Amino acid sequence: MQVSPLIWTLTIVFILALLAFDFIFHVRKAHIPTLKEAAIWSSIYVGIAILFGLGIFVFGGSVPGSEYFAGYITEKALSVDNLFVFLIIMASFRVPREDQQKVLLFGIVFALIARTGFIFAGAALINSFAWIFYFFGLILLITAGNMLKPEGDEEDGANNFIIRIAKKVLPTSEHYDGDKLFTMENGKRVLTPMLLVMVAIGGTDILFALDSIPAIFGLTQDVFIVFTATAFSLLGLRQLFFLIDGLLDRLVYLSYGLAAILAFIGVKLILHALHENNVPFINGGEPVPVVEISTGLSLSVILGVLVITVVASLISPKGKAHAAISGARRHATAYVDLEYTTDQEERNRVFAKLVAEEEAIRGLPAKYRQSAHEEEDLMELLKRAHQEHDASLAR
Repeated sequence: MQVSPLIWTLTIVFILALLAFDFIFHVRKAHIPTLKEAAIWSSIYVGIAILFGLGIFVFGGSVPGSEYFAGYITEKALSVDNLFVFLIIMASFRVPREDQQKVLLFGIVFALIARTGFIFAGAALINSFAWIFYFFGLILLITAGNMLKPEGDEEDGANNFIIRIAKKVLPTSEHYDGDKLFTMENGKRVLTPMLLVMVAIGGTDILFALDSIPAIFGLTQDVFIVFTATAFSLLGLRQLFFLIDGLLDRLVYLSYGLAAILAFIGVKLILHALHENNVPFINGGEPVPVVEISTGLSLSVILGVLVITVVASLISPKGKAHAAISGARRHATAYVDLEYTTDQEERNRVFAKLVAEEEAIRGLPAKYRQSAHEEEDLMELLKRAHQEHDASLAR
């Protein structure tokens, strides 16, 4: 698809304007988004992405349009998976609820910058070396395999190498000072944990790009489509986090669905590499006659896998149990941590969620209910939360 420099410029300006609008009108003043606010703005950003895709259909044709939507849906699904890690990082650093928006927006901006760099580097490699498709395909197959491995310790998400070095080298306070990155402590200017959170988010964004960029290049090699599908999948991610906050724990089979999608795209890339082959030790450096997967089939497979994965997660007893137990632990931790938020309305919301999750645990099948009761640290945490709530009512 031929895209003029003017269209490139207008598109980039439009994306930057959306980010600036998000910061000025939603993030600059720390607050906790309501469910209604998150739902409205999530819908607006998804609507913008869909309208942009329809524009590609009209002015570029059905093939570029299909490639855009296949790329957008894949990147959006991978972004939702990324939200799990963001949730773990912010919980580990005990980021106050009203300041989480700024962390998320920083993560989105950093991801957009990092992925733009990867996109143009990937495009240059594709134009220079046809064999890079083999490499991209292998990356996706390895990533798909890693997604099927049992999850490691969640605390590792906020205790990576970069953070450990930063904590040792840079003077950092133990407490937040609003959403400031620096504060004064004992007469000295020191970093706040907010800056370390942003470093952790930025580091994980780079790792996420290592699988998301090869994935979308497996669906289209049009740089404009790759860039716009990636950018629009990231825009609105902050609102989506607050909208599906309670639903994240419910998507227990999402990693399996994403593994299937990445493996499928990995195979598609390798088939394409064989079709364009010029590697001397494969078929004498000549193209291999193989079946190539069409964009329409790719879009159908991606949508089908995601629908099956989400539905299976929502109706499964395992999903309900995992959501109730994880949610109760997270909300009890937030409630007993007075640094998490000083907003009484938010504290009431957190406690109401906790009570609902405790009720959900009591309604679980016996094996899941028993598993929850056997977690002594969870039971002690729930007890502390109720004691704190009773004390607050007595004050």
